[in-house]
Amino acid sequence: MSSLFDPITLRGVTLRNRIGVSPMCQYSSVDGEVNDWHLVHLGSRAAGGAGLVLTEGTAVLPEGRITPSDLGLWRDGHVEGHARIVRFLKSQGAAAGIQLAHAGRKAARLPPWELDPREQQGRPLTEEEGAWPLDGASPLAFDDGYAAPREMTGEEIRRTVEAFAAAARRADAAGYDWLEVHAAHGYLLHSFNSPLSNRRGDEYGGTLENRCRITREVAQAVRSVWPAGKVLSFRLSHTDWTDGGWSTGDTVQLARWLKEDGVDLIDVSSGGNVPRPTIPFGPGYQVPGAEAVRSGAGIPVAAVGMILEPSQAEGIIREGQADLVYLGREMLRDPYWPLRAAVALDRTGEARVPVQYNTAWMRLGTFALEPLSVPRISSKR
Repeated sequence: MSSLFDPITLRGVTLRNRIGVSPMCQYSSVDGEVNDWHLVHLGSRAAGGAGLVLTEGTAVLPEGRITPSDLGLWRDGHVEGHARIVRFLKSQGAAAGIQLAHAGRKAARLPPWELDPREQQGRPLTEEEGAWPLDGASPLAFDDGYAAPREMTGEEIRRTVEAFAAAARRADAAGYDWLEVHAAHGYLLHSFNSPLSNRRGDEYGGTLENRCRITREVAQAVRSVWPAGKVLSFRLSHTDWTDGGWSTGDTVQLARWLKEDGVDLIDVSSGGNVPRPTIPFGPGYQVPGAEAVRSGAGIPVAAVGMILEPSQAEGIIREGQADLVYLGREMLRDPYWPLRAAVALDRTGEARVPVQYNTAWMRLGTFALEPLSVPRISSKR
């Protein structure tokens, strides 16, 4: 029986615990470049004790960005910025992960807060603001106010698959240990998988096998260039929450295929492919989907979505519903959630605190100390 603070090893990567920082868009980049915000945002979660820290969805092509402010890895010049993040994450004892993404028909939007800080979804870019044509499985707009994408040709599909592989090579060069491909939330790969957004009549449409073809091609292309000792995972929406759409059963079958293609773990989310579905939001609402994929496909999974309390996360791992838990908004509210969870679960002996922060944590438990990982400043003049 595993628990939240037990290490886990996949391929050649060992995580110090079962807590991951979910990919969360920051919309804070210029031309895809990493900057100080990304370093501090991600680095603080590594110092806070997470076992795995994943970047936000990082575009494999410029036209694959949700907004012009997304991170990118579509050119070699992006590598060193990512390498800077990787070095710091590893110095704090976390595994460094990156999510590669293409937004498909949900691309070319403004960052949400450029309209209203309370907005969850920005409006489409105008031509004056630099909008670009959208790519998709079929020429079906996501919702009112969205442009219809172009139906991708076979050559465009091949180019996109190659772009994922090229970005994976760059991720390896940057030193990432863990690569997640985003195939959920209505973005490009999910839009091919679901019959609600894929009406194609060629080898990429129709049957479940055909609709999943591009996702498998991406998995195979990435695995062929991603080192054998590093982890490859996929984020899948286990359901569209809509009758006639992508289902949990479909996800189990795709997970089986991806396992054959060399994928090591499925990050199980849901929704995002149709506007305004009826979703039973509540603590752990996506965990049953993760459990179904884990048992049905025989592959490790991460559970994500309203995982809030240490006891809840511990229960998910102990009961075998998932192998990892990913936290998003809770990590935004508290970068040190893993350390607080160690206190709450009486597992401080398996958690590590940066030595610089020891005075703040030593009265809460007996933590191991991370070694100093910043250069000492010379007092010589």
